[in-house]
Amino acid sequence: MTTTPAAPDRPRPAAEVNEEIRALWLRTGGYLRPEQHLEYEKLVAEWAEATSAAATHSPAA
Repeated sequence: MTTTPAAPDRPRPAAEVNEEIRALWLRTGGYLRPEQHLEYEKLVAEWAEATSAAATHSPAA
C-alpha cells in the first residue's frame, strides 16, 4: 500500500490512515521491527491529527 502525501493544510482522512495502520500490522504479523515501529508511530500521529481535524471541522450537534 502506498502512502499518499497529504496537502499541508489538509490531512488524509482518518479512515485512510487507519487502513494503512491495519495493513502494517497484517503485513508484519503483529510484530514490528524498530523501523516498522517508527512508521507505526508516524501513522498513529497522522491518524490522531486527522481525527482531531475532523472533530474540529464537523458541525456541532
